[in-house]
Amino acid sequence: MPEVTLPFHKKGDVLVDYEDKKFEDVKADPGEKALVTFHTVAFEGSIGFVNLLQATRLLRKGFETSVLLYGPGVTLGVQRGFPTLGDEAFPGHMNFNNQITKFMSEGGKVYACRFALQALYGHGEPSLIEGIIPISPLDVLDIILLHRKDNAFILDTWTL
Repeated sequence: MPEVTLPFHKKGDVLVDYEDKKFEDVKADPGEKALVTFHTVAFEGSIGFVNLLQATRLLRKGFETSVLLYGPGVTLGVQRGFPTLGDEAFPGHMNFNNQITKFMSEGGKVYACRFALQALYGHGEPSLIEGIIPISPLDVLDIILLHRKDNAFILDTWTL
């Protein structure tokens, strides 16, 4: 039977070379845009949160960045909390709200489909995090097409 004789890792150990960056740090040229779309349910996996971090990173790289919440993606943009709105029931419970708020405070725009908000998830516009812009379901395709016409970088976030 094999025996493991290596010592346990300790706090502060380095397991990978995190400073070895292979690619240049790309910055936006003046006027470049980015759109990150979300058709994913909050808390169903890491993709929603990870791509909110990506949206913030695009913004910080100089892209005029927008986030589109549609379908189940609108669940990322509703106010939450327990026992009252804004209260963090457990560590990480408010990740989506906090990240969206940070993104908007740094100049990003967030849009949410009114159809999905009401018809699919039973919320009204007052349920949204303050600053999120509600849009017509007919605008969902148009915001994507407008960004495409502007040669914007588009990152689509889907889960099934």
